[in-house]
Amino acid sequence: MKHYSEIITIDPQIRFGKPCIRGMRISVYDILSWLASGMSTGEILQDYPDLTDEDIKASLEYAADREHKIRIAS
Repeated sequence: MKHYSEIITIDPQIRFGKPCIRGMRISVYDILSWLASGMSTGEILQDYPDLTDEDIKASLEYAADREHKIRIAS
């Protein structure tokens, strides 16, 4: 599997610089929201045929890495 940095792109011209999938207008946030609302990976892939299972896993990996990097200031 590719590292998420090979799949997640950030371009100020696309979705105001939100992290997106391979330069498409589908953001990491979109994918996480669909999963959180109860959609299965299969349902997402059926509704968005340009996405791959690897894209969804990269979104999760990106979110986990970002969460890991959050520091609380005291």
